[in-house]
Formats: sequence, C-alpha cells, structure tokens
Amino acid sequence: MKNYMDKDFLLTTKTAQRLYHEAAAEEPIFDYHCHLIPQEIADNRRFPDLASVWLGGDHYKWRAMRANGIAERFITGDAEPYEKFLAWAKTVPYLMGNPLYHWTHLELQRYFDIYEPLDEESAPEIWKYAQEVLPRFSVYDIFKKFRVYAVGTTDDPADTLEWHEQIAAAKATETHVLPSFRPDKIINIDKPGFVAALARLGAAAGKPIGALGDLLEALQSRIDHFDARGCRASDHGLEYIPFELARDGSAGSQWEQEVQTTLVKVLAGEPVDARSLESYKTFMLYFLGSQYHARGWVMQLHLAAIRSINSPALRLLGPDTGFDAIHDHRIAENLSRFLDLLQSQGQLPKTILYSLNPKDCYTLGSIMGCFQGDGIPGKMQLGSAWWFLDHRDGMESQMKILGNLGLLSRFVGMLTDSRSFLSYPRHEYFRRILCHILGTWVEEGEVPNDFKRLSTMVQDISFRNAQRYFASPDHT
Repeated sequence: MKNYMDKDFLLTTKTAQRLYHEAAAEEPIFDYHCHLIPQEIADNRRFPDLASVWLGGDHYKWRAMRANGIAERFITGDAEPYEKFLAWAKTVPYLMGNPLYHWTHLELQRYFDIYEPLDEESAPEIWKYAQEVLPRFSVYDIFKKFRVYAVGTTDDPADTLEWHEQIAAAKATETHVLPSFRPDKIINIDKPGFVAALARLGAAAGKPIGALGDLLEALQSRIDHFDARGCRASDHGLEYIPFELARDGSAGSQWEQEVQTTLVKVLAGEPVDARSLESYKTFMLYFLGSQYHARGWVMQLHLAAIRSINSPALRLLGPDTGFDAIHDHRIAENLSRFLDLLQSQGQLPKTILYSLNPKDCYTLGSIMGCFQGDGIPGKMQLGSAWWFLDHRDGMESQMKILGNLGLLSRFVGMLTDSRSFLSYPRHEYFRRILCHILGTWVEEGEVPNDFKRLSTMVQDISFRNAQRYFASPDHT
C-alpha cells in the first residue's frame, strides 16, 4: 500500500517519478488565466485567518459545503471565520473522489507543512498552527515560494489598471502581473447591464458612445491602454460562439451598417430581433479578434457555461457564488465559420479553445487543427481542463485528446482559473498527472525511454511553452 499523498503521489511508475522530481517540480509557474484581485496584489495583502484566504470567494468549496448540508450562514454568511473553517473541516472527509480533497491537502502540505488529514477532530490544532504561520505569508511571499513567473488577471475594458501600474512601479515582486482584456459586457448586447457597460467604457476612453464608430474607437483606445501595460491576452466567457453576418450573407459595409442600426435601437430602448442581436455579437467578436491579431495577443474562448441557474440564490447571493453548470450547445458549425472568417481576412490571432462540456473536446481538437500555421508552434490550443473538468480524469482526458489529434508537446499547460492565492499546488497536481501519463507510456513501451527528450517535453508543458506563447512579438 502506498503512503497517503507522499512525495510520489500520483506517480505510479519509476519513470513518472523521475520526470516529476527531476524535470517538472522546479519549473516556474505561468498562471496565464486567473481571477485574483489586482488591488490585493498591489497591497501585498496578508490574510487574517485561514478561512479568509481559503474559503473567501471559492465557489468550488461553497458548492461542496452545500452538498454536505452546511447552512449558508457558514458558507457565505455572517458566521465567524473559525466557524466557517470548522464547517469546511466537517465537509472535507466526504470529499474523497473530488479533486478538492487532494487540493486541500496539497495546500496544507505546501503552505503550512501540515501532513495530517483535515477533519473535524484535527481542525482545531490545524487552525491554531496555521494562524501562527499565516503572518509569514504575504502575496509576494506566496509568489516567491511557488516561483510564480506571471499571472494573468481578468479585467474589464473600462478598468483603469491602476493597480497593475502600481505593481509594476513598485518593483516589489519579480512576478509579472499582466492584465487580460475581458469584454463580455460589451458583447452581451441582450443582457440588462449592456447600456451601463457602454457608458463606463465611454468614460474610460474619454468619449461618449452613441454609435458603432464611437464604440470601435473606444475599444481600440482601451486595447492600446491594456497593451501598453503588458496585456498579452483577451478572454471571452461565452455560452456559445454566435455567427450571423449581414442579411445578404456578406461581411463588409452592409454588415457594419446593420450592426450600427442594431446598436442605435438598443441604446434608444427599442426592440431588436434575435437575429440582429446575434449579428452584433458576431461583428464585435470579429472586430476584437482582428485587434488581438494586430497586437500579437492570445484570444481565449471559454465556452459552454450556463450561469446562475438557481434564481432564488442569484437574487440572494448574486453571480459567481456556485450556481453555474455545464451547457450543451452544439458548437462546431458556428465556431468553424467564425474562425474561418478571421482566417480568410488574415486576422486570426493565436487562440485557446476551452469548453466546459467534455463532449466538445474532440470537436475543438479537430477544428483547431484546421487553423494551425503562420509559423507559430501550437498557434491554436486545446485549453486546459477547465472548471468542472480540472480533476484527474478531466486533465488526463484533455491531454490524451490533444495527443491523439495534435501536438501534446506544444501544449501551454495548466492555469488555476482561481480567486485564491492558495491555488498554486494545482499546478503541481497537473504536473504529476502529466508525468504519470508519460511515465506509463514509457513503461508500456509506447514511447522511447529517452529521458532527455521527455524531460524537455515536461518542462515545456509545465512552463516554457506558455512563456513563449504569451510573449511580446519581439520576445526572443
């Protein structure tokens, strides 16, 4: 029987163990997509207790606690931090089979050198010890401990990026804190907050938005602002890819005129048919994709999340509190036509395709293979197993699908997609799974036992591919 979560955790072969310990373990982290709060980074925040750093904003844990029958007061409510921690400790023993069980104990091990399983009995002593250790950990201390080379935050086009500027000016951390351009509110013309989002965008760009030309100029201005502050990627959270051109099927001036009409009607509060709304969304995605291409940015497309499906919970707690799920849209036709539209105009940027629905992974992997090229290794990427898929089965499946359909060696690897500064052991979890896959292939005779080549592959996927992929165009 193997020891519980020891140094060879998940590494079931000698080859896997060697690959992890000699090639993967010491590679830096490029966490290119996360939801950390830039102000907390700029303030080099220190956390008052284990509950605030561990449970605050973490809807993964909130869902698990609800499933365990924990009252909402101890999840997002007004209970004391220690009470919330105890509620989490009561839940952890029931998490066997869930990645949260492994992540929780990896975080205890790597941050606090605590190797005892967390449960209701061990919780008081673990809390006491963690409270003694926590003052040693500021945000920058965490970045240094885990060799975090860069993080990509998620930022609205109207954000000032003042905290990114402060971080860069202070030079207090070697970690690159890069904004990512997230224009969902500008694309979602059918959502209630659209007009307000346009007003904020216009204010940030210094120009009121009353027509399509104003909107495009404002977006260009903000993209330039983001670019000057180190942005290397956009991010789009979409249920599905829209695709509607002009009513005559064209993608030129007629399309632009129709989109202009749609925008003016929406700003005036007039009704607009569904087709026109889809045409607007398609036009904006196309325009933005061309802007990303011009600057060498990466376009990330996160697909197939259905959000806030529990309406009473939404009214009580708001969005992003653990009431989202996997959507099941058909994606192949619209995505293919959208990518082809950009490709046909020479405007297709480097692109990462994610889906929350595992049924889509082979579809995405085969579509992206049709748009590789431009002398860019892995220009089109099958995104890391995301959200409900970032467990062992999901990670293994995603990497094996990429290996079956493309080049696993060119994969840009793991991201946390997290709001927590304690999430970096997820990169270790991913690397152990990667080394397990490769080690198994070696020991079953499926690939050569060439440690030099395999270790380079592991280091590339763990960090170096992402470093190259998200680099400035003049990076060498």
